[in-house]
Amino acid sequence: MPKIRFHKLAAIVVLIGFAAWMATGEFSSVGSVAANKAKAAEAEQGKAPDASKPKTAEAEPKAPLRTVAVVTPPRKTYARAIRISGLTEADKRAVLATRVGGVIDKLPVSQGQHVKTGDLVLMLAAEEKISNVDNAKQLLAQRKAELDAAERLAKTGNLPKLQLDTARSNLTQAQSLLDTAQAELDRNEVKAPFDGVIDRVPVELGSSVMQGAEVATILKLDPVIARGEISERDLGYLKIGDKAKVRLVSGQTVEGTVRYISRDASSATRTFRVEIAIPNADGSVPAGMTAEIQLSALPTDAVLLPRSVVTLGDKGDLGIRAVGKDNKVAFFPIDLVDDTPTGLVLGGIPADARIIVAGQELVKEGDEVNPVEADQATINKLIGEATAGTQ
Repeated sequence: MPKIRFHKLAAIVVLIGFAAWMATGEFSSVGSVAANKAKAAEAEQGKAPDASKPKTAEAEPKAPLRTVAVVTPPRKTYARAIRISGLTEADKRAVLATRVGGVIDKLPVSQGQHVKTGDLVLMLAAEEKISNVDNAKQLLAQRKAELDAAERLAKTGNLPKLQLDTARSNLTQAQSLLDTAQAELDRNEVKAPFDGVIDRVPVELGSSVMQGAEVATILKLDPVIARGEISERDLGYLKIGDKAKVRLVSGQTVEGTVRYISRDASSATRTFRVEIAIPNADGSVPAGMTAEIQLSALPTDAVLLPRSVVTLGDKGDLGIRAVGKDNKVAFFPIDLVDDTPTGLVLGGIPADARIIVAGQELVKEGDEVNPVEADQATINKLIGEATAGTQ
């Protein structure tokens, strides 16, 4: 009986020990899992950003700055040149016509002949009118003689005062008749109104013409006038007396002076008429020839640059791009002072501007660039290309 109790007691002890072992093993496994989870959480927390700290964007690598060639050209005083197209014309032009009808009796001039003021150009047959003038002259001479005799008698008291007044009235009437006859005769004559050259004679000696018929055209070609139209923008740069050069289509170049600037713009073109007086004593410059007029206005401060530096701004206006002290691109509208074979003379550019001469089309206003001073060889090449492009 005690032995059975011992076995039962031993079985119970073993059962309790096994249960305790099992329990110990289960709790250890759970602890290991929890520990692993804790370690994993700590690792995740170590990798994850701290929510209490502000997030910072990762720095992106900057693109390399574009390199452009720049130059600071020397500044000089240039005479502003205004070039316009125009024509030459006579200083004066008159179409001569008859004041009465008749047959041409005298035609002492021919085309191309130079005449002076008052020279006879044409005379119509006027025998009757000439006779009337001769009669009027004789009557006038008679009335003068009668008045002289009446005055002598009046001084001696042998002639009433009334008869003296009558003699004076007769003389006045005779003078009036002569003036009328002479005026009628003058209507048959055509004379030169000014010094000039006869350009056209559309009639022949002996032909009959009607009143008002054109018989000759006379031109005054000294000075000869070159006329053109200037824009509103250029109007303020000119004044009367400015010098000008005129290059004719024949290749001849002459000089003149601005004698007239219109103050009334053309309604169609909004331009103003300009006249250049050119000395032409030998008549070598004809009227009606195409010409290029170069006007020299007041000098201005400007720089000489290749044509290739000119570009368009954001608003479509012509200008140049330059680099400021902060190495950022800026745009400056240009004032074209002159267009020469070696380049453009430009005004309106700041004195310290570093002008981009290569790469200006690849940048825009506000871009930061890497400016490199252009060597003289680059500048000479740009000028040479621009010069070749105009030939």
